[in-house]
Amino acid sequence: MSLGERINNDLKAAMLGGDRFCVEVLRGIKATILNEEISSGKRDTGLEDSVIEQLIAKEVKKRNESAEVYDGASRPELAENERLEAKILCGYLPKQLSEDEIKLVIKQTITNLGVSSASAMGQVIGAVKKELGNSADGSIIARLVKEALN
Repeated sequence: MSLGERINNDLKAAMLGGDRFCVEVLRGIKATILNEEISSGKRDTGLEDSVIEQLIAKEVKKRNESAEVYDGASRPELAENERLEAKILCGYLPKQLSEDEIKLVIKQTITNLGVSSASAMGQVIGAVKKELGNSADGSIIARLVKEALN
């Protein structure tokens, strides 16, 4: 079953179960997916799972950033709402790798590319992101690559 079908099935289950919060979150991600399908001209065929994962990862990042802003503004109830939305969306992403697992891939990539200076940081980050896909956050990859090359 594709990721889009899984989201649709979970939306139906949430509607039947009366889980309004989950219904809102899943409708929101479906709208995001639909907008991307229309803008990329793939409305009839649908998006690949990897593209949907990227959209979901972007939405999770938005929710986490919003939660931080709400925390800074002393609005913990709104921050908690954003975190709950992010938690639901994370259920549709691949298992996130630990920093140690990411460091191993970075070390291997640096060795394979034969680079050692910080000027090659973009090249290493790009190669690591391509290899790991959506199983690691880009900001974590960037930070770990910077540490490895310095």
